[in-house]
Amino acid sequence: MNRSGPPPHRHPAAEPAGSFEPAEPFEPAAPVESFDALELPAELLRVLARRGVTTPFPIQAATLPSSLAGRDVLGRGRTGSGKTLAFGLALLARTAGRQAEPRSPLALVLVPTRELAQQVTEALTPYAQALSLRLATVVGGVPVRRQAQTLNRGAEVVVATPGRLADLIERRLCRLDAVGVTVLDEADRMADMGFLPAVTAFLEQVPGGGQTLLFSATLDRHVDQLVRRFLTDPVSHAVDPAAAAVGTMEHHVLHVQSADKSAAIAHIASRDGRVIMFTDTRRGADHLVEALLSKGVKAAALHSGKSQPQRTRTLEQFRTGQVAALVATDVAARGIHVDGLDLVVNLEPPVDHKDYLHRGGRTARAGESGTVVTLVLPNQRRGTTRMMSAAGITPITTKVRAGDPELTRITGARVPTGVPVTIPDPIVERPRRDRATARTRYARPAAGTRSSTPRPPRG
Repeated sequence: MNRSGPPPHRHPAAEPAGSFEPAEPFEPAAPVESFDALELPAELLRVLARRGVTTPFPIQAATLPSSLAGRDVLGRGRTGSGKTLAFGLALLARTAGRQAEPRSPLALVLVPTRELAQQVTEALTPYAQALSLRLATVVGGVPVRRQAQTLNRGAEVVVATPGRLADLIERRLCRLDAVGVTVLDEADRMADMGFLPAVTAFLEQVPGGGQTLLFSATLDRHVDQLVRRFLTDPVSHAVDPAAAAVGTMEHHVLHVQSADKSAAIAHIASRDGRVIMFTDTRRGADHLVEALLSKGVKAAALHSGKSQPQRTRTLEQFRTGQVAALVATDVAARGIHVDGLDLVVNLEPPVDHKDYLHRGGRTARAGESGTVVTLVLPNQRRGTTRMMSAAGITPITTKVRAGDPELTRITGARVPTGVPVTIPDPIVERPRRDRATARTRYARPAAGTRSSTPRPPRG
């Protein structure tokens, strides 16, 4: 790696709070207008051309010249802005030509959710294959054994959630002492989910002198501390800030009465087209799906109570149209990309404006149009106004009832058929061996020692 030395590991408490500014001003390279203008391997350019990807998105055009040159990069951009290829092409290009030893990846991508890990893997696979680089996805909810076997065969690039990666490191099934490029994707979400101690421990295990690329929609105090401690003189790029309303996205607040809310939800879910509906609890998601199925709506739930195979299959059913209404908790607010999704509905207004922005980011991706609707009861109006203001959004406010022409105009709502439907069970699973039994099959730290990686929430 063309870096002059290891990054200084400064204690975050020694740094003042506030937005990050590089200690020494650095004039970043000018954004490029085409991938051909970048120093990318010919194999990657051929895959890009074959897939019809010729013009970089703004965040790709801004960050790739710096990241390909080996600089640490701090990229800020809204969800759906093309960040995966922005870091992925640089990571693969800088790892090309090297081969990993068993259990010792050369590059690491940390993401907050299983869905995002799968999306990143799927997006990068054709490019990695062109360079003969092996990818491994390391997430919770699937057997450890399979992932351990993949790592043991050697994987140059690991895409991981913090919980499962910490588990594998603790069992000595993975180590980070050969990692040369580290990517933190959706760093703000990882901080919000309580992964910061584990992420910090991972970065401390990565050898100095490597490259770190951090992408985040927002830069609060916790992410700022990671930047100050682990990024060396980073080049900072801000494209499509998270607080900016997307020009192709409409935001609507629909005032409803409690007695009419369930009917309004059923009418919206019966629209001609797919919709993601966000709710706050797993139980609420399951109950709503049962109600919608009984009214003739092809609905399914997506939340952390589902196993990973179930979640993967449900998403596939949603993408292919077998499921029209996906009722999800915030597990789906990051990492889900569905082409052509033009409506997101908040069944309750989120408390945090960042949750609103990330939920809404499931639509109007990559310049497409989309609508975000929030259902608001009378006692929720004041709090919703504050939340929207914090998000930098000025929504269109409308009072509606089920059957209103305005509800149909905004959401495409229509009366459900009333004929009950069923959705094929996504997965019929075999009983899972408990963690204690599985753990005995693999190497563990020697007696009297403990892993240096804190155990984060399960990922």
